[in-house]
Order: sequence, then structure tokens, then C-alpha cells
Amino acid sequence: MGGGAGAGWRVSGVGWMDGVAQLEWVVDGREGGRRSPLVVGSELSFAFEGERRCVGFWRAGRRLGCSTRTVLAAGGRSGQCVDCQGMERANSVAADTRLDDPRPYHVYLAHHGSVIKVGITAVERGEARLLEQGALASTMISVGARRVEILLGSTLGLPDRVSTSRKRAARQQRGSAAERSTGLLGVVEQTGELDWPEGQVRCEPRVGDHVARYGLPDEGLHAEVAVVEPVPGGVIVGQIVCAIGADLYLETTAGLLLLDTHLLAGWTLGRTSEAAELAVPLEKLEPAPRRDDQEALF
Repeated sequence: MGGGAGAGWRVSGVGWMDGVAQLEWVVDGREGGRRSPLVVGSELSFAFEGERRCVGFWRAGRRLGCSTRTVLAAGGRSGQCVDCQGMERANSVAADTRLDDPRPYHVYLAHHGSVIKVGITAVERGEARLLEQGALASTMISVGARRVEILLGSTLGLPDRVSTSRKRAARQQRGSAAERSTGLLGVVEQTGELDWPEGQVRCEPRVGDHVARYGLPDEGLHAEVAVVEPVPGGVIVGQIVCAIGADLYLETTAGLLLLDTHLLAGWTLGRTSEAAELAVPLEKLEPAPRRDDQEALF
């Protein structure tokens, strides 16, 4: 990608479609249907322009613009103002505030290195939810409601959230597909011993391993520097070597750079010249301690 989607267009975030990360855009706070693929091996170059503004909120399957077009802090991880965050959470499946959603949902297990989490995702979304969160591997275990997720959390101690720092640490020692499959199927076996709620349809467990989709190398990955805070006029230039969840790893003149794409939401991104150089505040990252033996899952 060599620049923005055009005048008035702002980044709303990164989603996954057909197994590829996509930079998504809004215009005047409303979804515009434009996407820019973030393909491993491609060159990325853009400049931050103007002010960072709220991208609005989702309601009934479409994005509504922020009524005040609120200016946001440059370094925040959210592209929404407080009011729009509240409006979105007021009608959200994730927050248990959307009670009229007729869609069927899968209950899944997601492998994140030293921990396996449980969650739900709309059946129609396929594996997109797993790729968006950067799961290394996953399996669906049932078609049913959130009460199955709650059951697995309370009886097996499975979390429904995993911290960003823990996910990034897992990428340094990603392990093998066989290890991830064994871990997931071990939890599936434990679920068979539980008293399941009536009406839940169990799935035949099929483990999907996702690391190849991300471009995550066998030896793992650890960035040397990270973007701290975009600034107007700041420039990012590099080659995408890994796209996982909402994170991009870029080979740059400063070394392997971690770009949390949450930092892009709300910015207008402009084109750069062929001679553009990396020019954005960075912080040096220290490698997380390596372990000879992975932390026990339970």
C-alpha cells in the first residue's frame, strides 16, 4: 500500500477477509466499503495527516458517524471517543447488551501459546474472528449460546480474554502445530465430561492452525522497536514480514518494527514520496525471557 484511500478517508481499523488482513476505511465517519490488503512481503508506506478523529460506532450492521467528530489523542489504542464507545457497547454481543441477534453462534477454543481461551463467534464469520485476535490455532466445539462459554470458563478455568502482551510473547516461541493440536484436543476431551446445557449441538473437533496465514516464521518473531505514537507528518515505511491479529511486523531501516494498527484508527493516511524514510516516534523493545519449557496450560 503506497498511501491513503483518498481525500476525507480515515482508517477505521484492520479486519480479516478471505484469510488476509485488510486495512478498512471510513469517509465522514461512515463505512465506505474500501479496503487495502496487508499482504506479507508487500511494501507499506504512508504519512499521517491532519488530526486524528473518532470513527463512530457500529449499530445494526452499519457504522454511524461520530456526531461531534471528536479529536482523539494521537497515541490511544481506540479510534473512538468515549460517547461512541458507550453507544457501541450498549448494543454489543461481546458486552451481552445485544439480546435480539438471531444469528447462530459457534463456541470456539483458541490457542495463544501458554493459554487456551474460550469464546463465541457468529457462524457466518467463519475463522475471521480467530484471525482478528491472532489465535495460533483453534477449533469449534459447539453451535450454541454464551452459556456454554460460561460453563467452560467456570468449570475448566478457561479465560475469555488474553492480554496483548501474552499473545506477543507467544509469537517468540510459537511451538509446533502438533503441540497446539494436542493442547486443544486435550481441552475438548475435558469438555466431554461436563454436564452440557440442553439444546447445544456439539461439533466434531477439527483443529485449524493459523500461523502460516500470518507469515509467522518457524523460529518465532520478536520486534526490535515499536511505534509509540503517530504524529502529523510522521512517516512509516517498511516491508510487511508478518500480519497477525491487529499487529504488523515490518522490516525497516530501524530494524524489525511492531505496528499496533489500533494506533492507525481515526487517522488520514497520505501518500509518501519514493525517497521517504521512517520518521515516527519509536521505543526499543527488550526480548521477553525465553523458557525451555512452556508454561503449563492449567
